[in-house]
Amino acid sequence: MNDPGGLSSATLITLGVIVLLLLLSAFFSGSETALTAASRARLHALEQRGNRRAAQVNVLRSHMERVIGAILLGNNVVNITASALATSVMIQMFGENGVLYATIAVTAMVVIFGEILPKTYAINNPERLSLIIGPPMRIIVLLFTPITRIVQLMVNTALRLFGLRVETELGSERTAEELRGAIDLHLHAGADAEEIRSAGAMLHSILDLDDVTVSDIMVHRRKVEMIDLDLPPVQTVAQVLASPYTRLPLWQSEPDNIVGVLHAKALLRAVRSEGAKIEELDLKAIAADPWFIPDTTTLLAQLQAFRQRREHFAIVVDEYGAVRGIVTLEDILEEIVGQIDDEHDIHVTGVRRIADGSYEIDGGVTLRDLNREFGWRLPDEEASTIAGLVLYEARRIPVVGQVFVFHGFRFEVLERQRNQIKRLRVTPPAEAEAASA
Repeated sequence: MNDPGGLSSATLITLGVIVLLLLLSAFFSGSETALTAASRARLHALEQRGNRRAAQVNVLRSHMERVIGAILLGNNVVNITASALATSVMIQMFGENGVLYATIAVTAMVVIFGEILPKTYAINNPERLSLIIGPPMRIIVLLFTPITRIVQLMVNTALRLFGLRVETELGSERTAEELRGAIDLHLHAGADAEEIRSAGAMLHSILDLDDVTVSDIMVHRRKVEMIDLDLPPVQTVAQVLASPYTRLPLWQSEPDNIVGVLHAKALLRAVRSEGAKIEELDLKAIAADPWFIPDTTTLLAQLQAFRQRREHFAIVVDEYGAVRGIVTLEDILEEIVGQIDDEHDIHVTGVRRIADGSYEIDGGVTLRDLNREFGWRLPDEEASTIAGLVLYEARRIPVVGQVFVFHGFRFEVLERQRNQIKRLRVTPPAEAEAASA
């Protein structure tokens, strides 16, 4: 039976099936793009809030090789079927030329309506579309599992023949790298927002906690204020009151022999209990036991140790047991949020900008502080201070006035005390190029 337009009922049904197949093609193409482009973090957050569809999508993403296999299988089946049916209809209508017409028509429709249109929508709305297609896609994956497993086995076998491996999960290093890349991407996207830059810097610092050791941030023993236990208690009380610090190491006989850590509040309590008899104070009994940690301890491990022990102060020693310095909870927190100053802090940056764009820097200033403050990329793997970097790169103890160029920076030694570099003039790459031009 023919309709008034000259097309038979069978032809109309076939055309309807072709339209349906194109819709299925769009579904498979959009699903592939949406599931691969959707934010893992957003979907995880939705699942934590109780969104069942997000949970289903996360299950699908955890077995992405099966999902891709099912999508490709379904997409190829519907596209090939649509092409075959369109060719049959066109041959009936136009004879042998129908093959050419069918090829042109099906290709155009598949590319426009089955690929570009759904993928364009999916790439702009990945999470929304993922939540919509999650339940039906889960059913399709289950139905196609027997076939996709056989196909996947063949693919894996072929890849092994070429010495290639298929990794379904990111390793810890690649996961950290992905996080760093995401942070940098958002920092670049929000470059005009100071809050975003600050948050990004803190996130980077958190990721670095397991790579940085306490020796990189500790207060060196030369700068640590300590108390000689053999001093009269009256002098000790005066020294504690004059100090900006609340915790001071106690040593006896020699500075490497740390016998306790004196807390200013504990000392004041003892003074109050003794009344005017300060000379009778037993400082060693008042002081807390010292906590020694190796200089190779990472900041992440030390932060966790501070929390577990409920302590804020540790003494850093090297492999021979010699005291290298001290580290506090505040030092680690400053690595994350930046410098924390209070009304008692003595804030000495050790950096002074010169009119020509260079900087006069004390040798003890850490590379991490300089990199964070000025956005430099000086390596801190082999040295923790700017003076240490010059010594490491120069492979010698330089003399005053000597100039070195490392990593694009110009270093001039301004002051040296014995074998220690006290002060440097550092010219960053941009200023160094301008000066030489």
